[in-house]
Amino acid sequence: MLAVLGLTGTLVGVPAVAAEPGDERTTQLQWGTCPEDVPDDLAQLQCATVPVPLDYSDPDGEQIEITISRLASANPDKRRGVLLLNPGGPGGSGLDLPLLLTSQGLPAGVMDSYDLIGMDTRGIGHSAPVSCGFTDDQEYNANIPPYAVDEAAVVDQARIAQGVAEQCAANDDEGRLRHLSTANKARDLDQIRAALGEEKASFLGFSYGTALGAAYASMFPATADRVVLDSNIGDTHLDHDGMRRFALGMEETFPDFANWAAARHDSYGLGSTPEEVRETYFTLAERLDETPMPGLDGSFFRLFAFVTLYDESSYGTTAQAWQSLLESGDATQAAQALRDAEEIVPAVGLQAGTAATSENDNNFSVFLAVTCNDVEWPEDVETYQRAVAEDREQHPLYGAAAANITPCAYWQEPLEPPVAVNDDGPTNVLIVQNQRDPVTPLRGGELLDEKFGDRSRLVSVNGSGHGVYVLGDNPCALNITTKYLVDGTMPQKNLTCDAA
Repeated sequence: MLAVLGLTGTLVGVPAVAAEPGDERTTQLQWGTCPEDVPDDLAQLQCATVPVPLDYSDPDGEQIEITISRLASANPDKRRGVLLLNPGGPGGSGLDLPLLLTSQGLPAGVMDSYDLIGMDTRGIGHSAPVSCGFTDDQEYNANIPPYAVDEAAVVDQARIAQGVAEQCAANDDEGRLRHLSTANKARDLDQIRAALGEEKASFLGFSYGTALGAAYASMFPATADRVVLDSNIGDTHLDHDGMRRFALGMEETFPDFANWAAARHDSYGLGSTPEEVRETYFTLAERLDETPMPGLDGSFFRLFAFVTLYDESSYGTTAQAWQSLLESGDATQAAQALRDAEEIVPAVGLQAGTAATSENDNNFSVFLAVTCNDVEWPEDVETYQRAVAEDREQHPLYGAAAANITPCAYWQEPLEPPVAVNDDGPTNVLIVQNQRDPVTPLRGGELLDEKFGDRSRLVSVNGSGHGVYVLGDNPCALNITTKYLVDGTMPQKNLTCDAA
């Protein structure tokens, strides 16, 4: 383990100061059309590239280009700066995020106040993309490991995880995977700020984007302006404890679906009470454990039950899938319905994924690289077996999946420790969090608020699903966050927003 990071979050030899506008490592940005695969029907976005060091301990060494997008302020007279955006992942492309948020109802006051800056962070999409070489027949089903029915299943998954880690290392010909970390992404953010000619930059991040935003605010307190962290993983990185909280999130959020389904028992037949709906979940999962169907087993069923809790709009499709399994045992129809339900979930969040195929090779590769490079994970299989046994008992819906072993157990040692949350700085971090969120439960927001101390305020929302600001429907949270971004009005204390 390297020496503990200082408050600047920099490695020995890396400049401990923020990049200045016009710094010699930045260039005059050349704005032009965005790549063809970036959705932009009205041609509202402009794109540019920003050169940054691959390795910040060698700032004059190899440079990579970060592709950014810009949706300019709708009212330049009211413009106060730039708002850097991140959709989560790690592994999510964010070039079209300015348009996604505006289409979801981003208030005009925010669009007037800022140029909205989307981006593909390093390793993603159009920013020096990396690849582990995943193929369509890959024996690796999701970034979240599969549900382990017993200790032997953990051993089986360890074999797969080790193979994936070795595969990623073998495919890393240019040595870029080692430099994909939240700390380096935060350093890139400050380079982007400088390249934009701004003395400060504001930030809005969702899901994993909260880790990136927390790192940015911690490493660059003098240049990070107004920071909003939405749906929080609880730190500047995702570790084994953080992934285990997925199971807590499912336990806290599942009752919302169970209540919804119970109220519609005459239509779907999943149970007339929430308790009966919960039993239906276990019945179907265990049946598929014992007798898998083509394209559908117990692990797949549990993964999609988890993913479809991200958004209440997916409840109907999920209920139809369960109903078809109960009534006809039609795995084809149910598997397709569950895949359709995943398409409904928000476009921001932690990358759960359906399978490490060639199509999503890039985002799976980035997820692994960042997650494994940020912090050391346990290396012995027994640790994961104990965690699986504990969480299967404590969080039976999904604990034996979230606690299972990942390729991080076999990854190279991180180049630096994770960024320490810096509680010494301005009160400029607004944390917004649904009380019931399957992947980033309320506890994550509470943890981050505790670590930032007086620098942050927590707004907890009596709501369900993944994503609060603009993506949710709570007017209280929308108004508080908008006032902060536009006027700088930070709540005097932590607040709770009632259900919409």
